[in-house]
Amino acid sequence: MAAYLRLRDVTLGYDRHPAVHHLSGEVASGALLAVVGPNGAGKSTLFRGIVGILRPLAGTIERGDPDVRDIAYLPQTTDIDRSFPISVFDFVGTGLWRSTGFFGGMGRQARGRIAQALAAVGLNGFENRAIGTLSGGQMQRMLFARVLLQDAAMIVLDEPFNAIDARTSADLLALVRRWHAEGRTVLAALHDFELVRANFPETLLLARGKVAWGATAEALTADNLQEARRMCEAFDDGAAACVVDDMPSRAA
Repeated sequence: MAAYLRLRDVTLGYDRHPAVHHLSGEVASGALLAVVGPNGAGKSTLFRGIVGILRPLAGTIERGDPDVRDIAYLPQTTDIDRSFPISVFDFVGTGLWRSTGFFGGMGRQARGRIAQALAAVGLNGFENRAIGTLSGGQMQRMLFARVLLQDAAMIVLDEPFNAIDARTSADLLALVRRWHAEGRTVLAALHDFELVRANFPETLLLARGKVAWGATAEALTADNLQEARRMCEAFDDGAAACVVDDMPSRAA
């Protein structure tokens, strides 16, 4: 299967201090890939690079036919300003911006699509609620509804099942399976190894750098998990800034 996403010796970080080191690999079109690793392994940093929020310090991120506008990104809920005065309906409606534009009208068809997305994630009756009033599980359902509306070829999910109840996890995991069955490329940062083993055929085990990348059963071995912990514990946050070539890197 053709590569949808190709990472070539990618280093990502902040203020020239790397959080992901020299990562290379390919994600095939239609892949269902889990990205796992200890806290501080660089999973969120990697995803910010893939979706175009963060520019590589070195190396390149090459995408398939679609550009970054055809990637749906579900951030961690901690990245959402829950004090912002917006309703659930209007927040989910931002998933239509790619087709309507920032100032596009909210016509009958668009409103119908938003209602369908809310129904698909079990949020009927929450349309007029302020996002700050939602529970953790309701917040994740809302974020999944926005992803549904984006109708993207690649879906990037950062900790989509973190701190939510088992029923919500099962409902949202069914959506992930649906996207995969539709041929979309899905990447998810996860902590639950049993969930990964049961549902994700491919895994990238990350610990600032690549520990293993391939079939989940081969990536998530006891030896690899121990090595990932060792690599993260050995990382020195006070190390000197990363030295990169003078030529600027770019996300292709």
